[in-house]
Amino acid sequence: MFAQVAFSWDWDYALDTLPKIARGLWQTVVATIVGISIGMVLGLVLALLRRSRHRIIRWPTIALIEFVRSTPLLVQLFFIFYVLPNFGVVLSPFVALVLGLGIHYGTYTSESYRAGIENVEVGQWEAATALNLSAATTWSRIVLPQAIPTVIPALGNYLVAMFKDAPLGFAIAAGGILLEAQAEASRSFRPMEPYTIMGVLFLAVSIPAAFFVRYLERRYGYERV
Repeated sequence: MFAQVAFSWDWDYALDTLPKIARGLWQTVVATIVGISIGMVLGLVLALLRRSRHRIIRWPTIALIEFVRSTPLLVQLFFIFYVLPNFGVVLSPFVALVLGLGIHYGTYTSESYRAGIENVEVGQWEAATALNLSAATTWSRIVLPQAIPTVIPALGNYLVAMFKDAPLGFAIAAGGILLEAQAEASRSFRPMEPYTIMGVLFLAVSIPAAFFVRYLERRYGYERV
């Protein structure tokens, strides 16, 4: 039985398909960078809204965060790309992908920001109150400069996680490394080379990114045991 299975690797075909898959990798990287940018900004906004004294703001924010975190990213992508057009919101596949990534991971980064904010010593808040500083000054000059550095390693972990989730964009034809590899394998009926190259290229980006996150953890004293 094993004699019927032959290892077949065509270097000419592999080298021919490499640029196409590399182009897909670049699309995945761009989607990840745009998505994490949206996620970090949105996460900070959600974290601030969650700390609002007004229940009409705080409770819907908490509900939104928990709802998004409790549903799969793929389902959210389907909703954004296929359901929103029924309400007049038509997005391109790439925009739908980065928006879905940004919203999904924005809810996770909001929890990291919240933890960082709550880690600021009570004395800092009391000092700001004693000095009669405005809320804007307190947040921009005292709280956030202390809170954000402590959550940078967590944000780095979300960057790596988002990079691994970005290929889900193939489900809505958003381009990317998985879509390119799948298209090439379907065209040539040779899945070994495209998928192997995809895996190697993926590792070539994700492993350095993981080491960078470890550097951030050491740099900001957030090493996990």
